[in-house]
Amino acid sequence: MKTVLSSLFVLFSSTLFSAEYPVRWQVSEGLANPESAYFDADSGFLFLSHVNGPGGEADGNGFISKISLKGKVIAQQWFTGLNAPKGLRSHNGTLWISDINTVIGVDIASGKETSRHVIDEAGFLNDLATDENGNVYISDMKNSRIYRIANQKVSIFAEGDHLEHPNGLLAVGDRLYCGGWGTGFNKEDFTTKELGRFYYLDLNSKEQHFVTEEPTGHLDGIEIDGQGGFYLTDWIAGTVLHICNAGHVHEIMKFEKGAADLAYLPKKRLLILPHMKDNTLTAYKVAPPK
Repeated sequence: MKTVLSSLFVLFSSTLFSAEYPVRWQVSEGLANPESAYFDADSGFLFLSHVNGPGGEADGNGFISKISLKGKVIAQQWFTGLNAPKGLRSHNGTLWISDINTVIGVDIASGKETSRHVIDEAGFLNDLATDENGNVYISDMKNSRIYRIANQKVSIFAEGDHLEHPNGLLAVGDRLYCGGWGTGFNKEDFTTKELGRFYYLDLNSKEQHFVTEEPTGHLDGIEIDGQGGFYLTDWIAGTVLHICNAGHVHEIMKFEKGAADLAYLPKKRLLILPHMKDNTLTAYKVAPPK
């Protein structure tokens, strides 16, 4: 009875102010600071990164889980031996993982590591994106930098204060969408003087274009909504935001701090949100605002 009540409390607390969006399922058992949920369309499975401890500590505790779209954990420890894994994205059967200062490629079919890139100068690798050509982009929040891996070679794609210490990344066509964490960044406690904005970099020219002109949030996960807009999370505020392509921002869900890197399946209208502080992964039925 105690376990049931505890589960109900977690479900209630983690869905604060989101009763408008029905919960389809929730996973809580065995989760350890879940950071990024990613749906790999080719395999049909969700992959979930677990920091399992401090976000910048090389403790070997991090792991990746494999989960069905119905919320069944297929393999809780699908890939292990990581430190504090965060961003996930796949291309041509390879799941890419960012992990503090390292980017790892894993063959999805076998679960075996296929490549590893250590970026010694990285300050704090966070989210990760792949473009149509298989290039991998990784945000470095501390250094306000974005790395690119192309043809197995690592280079700096963009850097500078104008990137607003990027966290979330998403490549769509010839654009790399970025969620800024903020300006006036404190490398010790990750606080900022101003909130970050939502923008994209042209993958060819690297020109920056702002979707939101005003400070928007401590932006984390980014996903397209299937209708020209985007869903984003604000990790500090604990919110899920909808931002249309004209830059209008609507808060659609409110939680405690820790709303992390979400997944969204437009055809199923399923928003899947990991919550790092509550140790939950929750799927909601969510349609883009009209």
